[in-house]
Amino acid sequence: MQAKKRYLILLSAGACLVLLFYFGGVQVPASSRNPNRRDDRSHGYHQDQPWPHFSDPLQHFIPWDQVETEDYNIHISPRQKRDVNSSVYRGKRCRMESCFDFSLCKKNGFKVYVYPQQKGEKISESYQNILSAIEGSRFYTSDPGQACLFVLSLDTLDRDQLSPQYVHNLKTKVQNLHLWNNGRNHLIFNLYSGTWPDYTEDLGFDIGQAMLAKASISTENFRPYFDVSIPLFSKDHPRTGGERGYLKYNSIPPFRKYMLVFKGKRYLTGIGSDTRNALYHVHNAEDVVLLTTCKHGKDWQKHKDARCDRDNTEYDK
Repeated sequence: MQAKKRYLILLSAGACLVLLFYFGGVQVPASSRNPNRRDDRSHGYHQDQPWPHFSDPLQHFIPWDQVETEDYNIHISPRQKRDVNSSVYRGKRCRMESCFDFSLCKKNGFKVYVYPQQKGEKISESYQNILSAIEGSRFYTSDPGQACLFVLSLDTLDRDQLSPQYVHNLKTKVQNLHLWNNGRNHLIFNLYSGTWPDYTEDLGFDIGQAMLAKASISTENFRPYFDVSIPLFSKDHPRTGGERGYLKYNSIPPFRKYMLVFKGKRYLTGIGSDTRNALYHVHNAEDVVLLTTCKHGKDWQKHKDARCDRDNTEYDK
């Protein structure tokens, strides 16, 4: 009996080895798999090729609405991530024909209403210049019933939480505006968004169906013919273009000493570093002056490169 058991065990083990060798080492002919199966060449492989081996571990599942910003949000909390996704992606498909009420413009023409400034609300000099420019134009109206476009008096220019210009509780304040109407026919201005080192495009509130006039907006979030891409300007930028008669000649390019000027921080790592690290290629210190400093962030010296000392010296001049 013991001998028979041993023979049965050996026979079973041998059969298993044969089956493993047959199915694991021998390819099954394509004609014998399934003659009625759809042609798999449209999926990126041919039927006469061996089955692919999936040796790499599967990646963690990421919802579709988190794919574009997941790499930049690793430093913020899950609650903040949800707020980012709701503010960036909600209303992403808005266009003029779907999120703008043209009937308001047909009644009284193109009139712009600026919300009255709320008591106790701080406002930056740059945003005050924008509002003053609108209020001083022929398009301004103090009557919201005559308006085609609405502009907030709440300062939305700087949405970096580390900035002293950051306005807190903006989400609640915007939602309490009785003319907000989910942002329809509203225009929101923004220069800075997100916080170092992530710099997401989170404004801290849901813009709804509002149009966005924003600097450094990504191509993924820019809504064509709806949003407005604006340059990043400093608080010292003049509100008007000089005295009347300043442009005496209609010359292009204008007769000026400098053709291109830029002065700012050179990001050694992270978002924007590739672009700003390449500026020195076109800097000639004559008519093209591009000055950058490496002094950005608390640990900038850890990422210091060979050009930093020279760049910092020219920047300080």
